[in-house]
Amino acid sequence: MTNAELAILSLIAEQPRHGYDIEGVIEARGMREWTEIGFSSIYYLLNKLEKAGMIQSQLQQPGGKGPARKVYNITDLGWQSLIDGAIEALSNPHSGSSSFLLGLSCTPILSREQIKKSLELYINQTEAIVDHMEKRAEAQRPLPAFVEAMFDYSSTMAKAEIAWINKYKQQFEDAVVNEPEPPAKG
Repeated sequence: MTNAELAILSLIAEQPRHGYDIEGVIEARGMREWTEIGFSSIYYLLNKLEKAGMIQSQLQQPGGKGPARKVYNITDLGWQSLIDGAIEALSNPHSGSSSFLLGLSCTPILSREQIKKSLELYINQTEAIVDHMEKRAEAQRPLPAFVEAMFDYSSTMAKAEIAWINKYKQQFEDAVVNEPEPPAKG
């Protein structure tokens, strides 16, 4: 099960939901910061989970005007799949950002200035993400404990990443003081 499927299934397990409601919760909780769920993929994932027998849908008429909406409920198979997926996610560590590590592995081809500017941009963008997450959490409090923990974990990990990159940036700057500038291509 993909992270996106697990996320969608977990939201339906909380309570029956329609696609637009799922989008609202994803946005409110900042779930796109840590899992890949595009707005356009929600209905694709809902159809996939329904075909797999993990959720079922029924049309529900709204209280006022408007079209009927498909509301999704989790099935017994969905519950078991969710439990298995949650245990897998909680018990197996995952490596860091593969794109950042890939960029780090390419630093020998970059100039010192390109590396420095890239790391500063990464730090600034990560600080903005932390600020945004903390404001989003504050605006929704009180939150259920597990949602509060999700915000706290994301913020703590981002702050740890900022601290590590600042440390690396300082080590990098200290180490290259007496080294010649590497040739930059292009």
